[in-house]
Amino acid sequence: MRWTTVLLLMICVSGCQSPRPGVATAAGGGALSLAVLEREAGKFGAVVRVPEFESTPEAVRAAVSDTIARANAALDAIARRPAREATFANTVVALDDIGFESACLGNRLELVKETSTNAALRAAATEGMKAFQEWAVGLDYREDVYAAVSAYAATRPQLAGEDARLLERTLLDYRRAGLALPKEARVEAEAMRKELARLTTDFSSHVTGARQAVRFTRAELAGVPESVLALPGVKTGEDEFTVMANVTFQYVTVMENARPEGTREKLFRARFNLAREANLPLLGRILGLRGRIAARLGYASWADYQTELKMAKTAGAAREFCEALVRGLQPKFDEELRAFAALKAKETGDPAARIRHWDWRYYSNRLKQEQYAVDAEQLRVFFPYDKVLQGMFAIYERVFGLRFGEVEPPYRWADGVRLYGVTDAGTGEPMGLFYLDMFPREGKYHHFAQFGLIDGKRLVDGRYQRPTVALVCNFPTPQPDRPSLLTHQDVETLFHEFGHALHSLVTRARYVRFSGTSVPRDFVEAPSQMLENWVWDKAVLDGFAADYRDPARKIPPEILRQLKAAKQATIGTFYRRQLAMALLDLRLHTRFREGDDPVRVSNAVFTDVFLPVPEDTAFVAYFNHLMHYDAAYYGYAWADTIAADMATVFERSPRGYGDAEIGRRLREEIYAPGDSRDVNVSIERFLGRPRSMAPFLRNLGIAD
Repeated sequence: MRWTTVLLLMICVSGCQSPRPGVATAAGGGALSLAVLEREAGKFGAVVRVPEFESTPEAVRAAVSDTIARANAALDAIARRPAREATFANTVVALDDIGFESACLGNRLELVKETSTNAALRAAATEGMKAFQEWAVGLDYREDVYAAVSAYAATRPQLAGEDARLLERTLLDYRRAGLALPKEARVEAEAMRKELARLTTDFSSHVTGARQAVRFTRAELAGVPESVLALPGVKTGEDEFTVMANVTFQYVTVMENARPEGTREKLFRARFNLAREANLPLLGRILGLRGRIAARLGYASWADYQTELKMAKTAGAAREFCEALVRGLQPKFDEELRAFAALKAKETGDPAARIRHWDWRYYSNRLKQEQYAVDAEQLRVFFPYDKVLQGMFAIYERVFGLRFGEVEPPYRWADGVRLYGVTDAGTGEPMGLFYLDMFPREGKYHHFAQFGLIDGKRLVDGRYQRPTVALVCNFPTPQPDRPSLLTHQDVETLFHEFGHALHSLVTRARYVRFSGTSVPRDFVEAPSQMLENWVWDKAVLDGFAADYRDPARKIPPEILRQLKAAKQATIGTFYRRQLAMALLDLRLHTRFREGDDPVRVSNAVFTDVFLPVPEDTAFVAYFNHLMHYDAAYYGYAWADTIAADMATVFERSPRGYGDAEIGRRLREEIYAPGDSRDVNVSIERFLGRPRSMAPFLRNLGIAD
């Protein structure tokens, strides 16, 4: 990742500035005092703090201007220094320092853009991001700074470890930006990348802003749980119910449970046309720009450009990985589709019934109910959100040697946002802070993600900046008569997303570009995916999963066995859909040409790999991973192979997933280093052997 890309994607705290006009700050205390955490951090030579969020459009504009001016001044100082005075610290590390400081702004704005309850502030943050990104792209083309770095590198300094890696990556960044190209080509590449940054910001903003209300009668929602029908805003008339196609948990619950096929089709079409008008024109331009940029920089495709720094190394290797899994899964996928079709034939009376795109969630759920006695809705009573959260904390505290405590936040960007501090259980060292923003609302990011707010980094004064992150999720909203009740899949998602937070929080990397989750995109999901295994273990679940109406009632072991069998019975469908998205992503970033229709490409790939897609839908317009996981969506499956292998270390322990010794090794060998060393080294050090795909293939039911 280029250090200028760190400015765009990593979110860091702002040095030691005074609060700016319009910045939200306030004093506060809580069960775990922020002031105490800050004091304790000082004893360990560390810094813990929360960001100062811009709270007005004027503050956003002033912050963009001030941040750019300070960074430019620091870059000018690097460029002016005589070559004979250049050192690793005042040249290469200085660039990382500038990236760290400047990223404070870009990443605060990213969170504001995706979570603020103030539409005007979201709009200002979006425009601020565009201006900031355009400036950040231009940093790669500062020839005077490049000359200073090159002059230092020409002295052939004797560096080792993370220092050597930082210089190597910095020089690679400049090559990948095109600094070795003739002047005219560099100018062209810079202009295209600036335009690309603006367009991708707009695309993502349209995804977050997209909303679609779909109205149904009660009869049309037959089978849908009352827990959804009773939600505020859903019952909108005497016999009218409004489902928001953009609210993921509403969409999934209806698609899994609504018996009338027409209902599922109607909601599916609404979801698969979200942001269509705004984003399809942008997507064609974005894909075309990426192709032209890659060609100008000397790469066969944008996918080859993007995979160069990933574990796969080439687009061809990523594609071959996906295609091999598609072939291996074909028999199981066919078997599952036949089972779904038999259920549909039985339910509809049509012996020739075929499974449509809007059917697979429903008949997957029906298969689990009929053949495995698993009803996801009935299992919700075992997973009240607060109990699950506290149970997860207790597990991760024990396994990773940490302590979590709630802190009164100086500022909340929305009601219900909570802040927690993390300390090392053995030493008491503060490790960082995390916010939880867990329920849907108007104008908020629709999905589930970790947003970095402050990355780990050795500061100029020698202290270590501990990280702060935010989890932004959309779990079912609590109701006056009952808590938020999660599905087992929701619990899996929570354990996964908090795994990203752990990856960020326990980092020890010295430089921001290697800190926490700043690892190759085809590895970044593995540490979190591995933690999903915890929610399939009876001993783990018994620690927190209990009927909220009768806490003595736990999930029966037979139900858990059936749940596992049901997962195995539909895993082929799940992964073929994942691989369809991965291959679509790679197809769009390898063979897309100006004038091609991305919808036609998308429909063709989905039809070939998964299920036929109606021609009048546009999944790609709402596929936001194309902006941030471009040519990297395959990484979910790639990382799953690593996660399955790492999980075997716990599975083979007599203490199972509660083995704190293995947990500590996972923390030190996988989470803490980040990208400060080759992740292949980190994986092998944790495993104690070369990695293997065999556990993943066994999980899929595919012979090795």
